[in-house]
Amino acid sequence: MEKILIVEDDPKIATLLQDYLRKYNLDAHITTDFDDVMPLFEELKPHLVLLDINLPKYDGYFWCRKIRETSTCPIIFISAREGELDQVMALENGADDYITKPFSYQVVIAKVRAQLRRVYGDFANQYQEPEFHEGTLSFYPLKFTIERAGKTLELSKNEAKLLEVIWRTAPNVANRDLLYEEIWDEVTFIDDNTLSVNVARLRKKLLDLGVRDSIKSVRGYGYQWVYKEES
Repeated sequence: MEKILIVEDDPKIATLLQDYLRKYNLDAHITTDFDDVMPLFEELKPHLVLLDINLPKYDGYFWCRKIRETSTCPIIFISAREGELDQVMALENGADDYITKPFSYQVVIAKVRAQLRRVYGDFANQYQEPEFHEGTLSFYPLKFTIERAGKTLELSKNEAKLLEVIWRTAPNVANRDLLYEEIWDEVTFIDDNTLSVNVARLRKKLLDLGVRDSIKSVRGYGYQWVYKEES
């Protein structure tokens, strides 16, 4: 039975979510310690997290980032915040989906099931976890990690997606429209500066591994993977 962790400070909403999830044979648990969500997360090891933004001490973005330090389990935000910026921030901080309040419980169940199928279901099991290797550099997109010479660095979700698309597209150039579509889904949610900032962060992490000038800017078009092995 799949385990679901509910991080919601409204007891009524949390209990209704728990009851509804259990009706569909999902093992739902509610956290009551909003000072530190991680002990219960680490004990439970949930298959999926339902996470509110407005929480008593630290907001949902903070806990999403903390979870992403140790886990790639699906995270769905459930929030009364309806703005595009809130949804963008949720995805930027590592979320997989976003549901606005008031919500339909049927929609919640459908989205939870979709994420569980995507990550753990039969469809997911048809494929091996993707890996990218070139010279001494290794990249594991589902683990959000890059490795070289015994050193491992963590990537954000968007950095991992960005590197995967650019590397997978090589030797061709990954154009900006492709990157917008595959990383952020909705082109209208972001601008060129958002992409440039993420590329700069990714380049900095590659440089920390001793990998220089591996992502080439193609003016007015996009980015190209041009890795060269260095000692």
